Amino acid sequence: MAITPSHTALESLAKEVDRAMAEVRALDEGARGKAIALQRAIEAFHKAGLTTIIQRLKADPRGKELLFDLVDDPLVYALFAMHGLVRLDLATRVTQVLEMVRPFMQSHGGDVELVEVRDETVFVRLHGACNGCSMSAVTLREGVEEALLSQIPELRGVEVLPDQPGPGLILPEAIGVRGASAETGWTRGPRVEEVPPGTMFTLHAGTVEALIVNLDHRLSAFRNACAHQGRPLDGGLLDPDAGTLTCPWHGFCFDASSGECFTAPQAQLERFPLRVEEGVIWVRLEG
Repeated sequence: MAITPSHTALESLAKEVDRAMAEVRALDEGARGKAIALQRAIEAFHKAGLTTIIQRLKADPRGKELLFDLVDDPLVYALFAMHGLVRLDLATRVTQVLEMVRPFMQSHGGDVELVEVRDETVFVRLHGACNGCSMSAVTLREGVEEALLSQIPELRGVEVLPDQPGPGLILPEAIGVRGASAETGWTRGPRVEEVPPGTMFTLHAGTVEALIVNLDHRLSAFRNACAHQGRPLDGGLLDPDAGTLTCPWHGFCFDASSGECFTAPQAQLERFPLRVEEGVIWVRLEG
């Protein structure tokens, strides 16, 4: 049985890297340039060695099986992802691009929120100065779209949803839709007051389960399965102050609003579209 580091150990290692990088950024320009050059040289050396190891393992049936087992380890996956040796899922890559453009958006009084990635289309909501018809707002919107499409070529498009208060996820076809059917895929959930802030609710629909989370009056819905090994999350710890949801099985820690995994960035929770109508929560469950 493989021995893997706990999520606490992973967090400790990540914090050590962050601390070292903060010290490098604090150096004068000449020393900082030399430190970064050394970092890149070491990373290139490691990438070349890891690439050779992966190629040798993939060339042998026994090695290929071992390689797949290794990639299931969050630390190994994170290492491979850091060197570009495995491809992160689409939602994670979209999140990374949005984090790149967010400082620019905020410097102009705006912000961008990822709503969902579906059928190779990104749905976002723009806030602040981005939400309007002025030339500056149009420029910011186009900047988000250009960044996403240039960095992630397989995307088909970017859809901007209205900037309005409401649940964490809402899609265009959900607006004004009443009732639910097999065609729409929407499932009636609890009333909003049954899921007060800081609590969770498990919604069952056949073989599919959704975990509805209310974080500071903001509702989100996720598949009730940890992205690590697929075990249910409804027995986990929801920390409203930290905004986190911790899996009860192996301690993987997730952002309770976005589903992003803090323990292993590639382990994103699967989000379901959610809407509220006349005080009732509806979730579109997908098998």
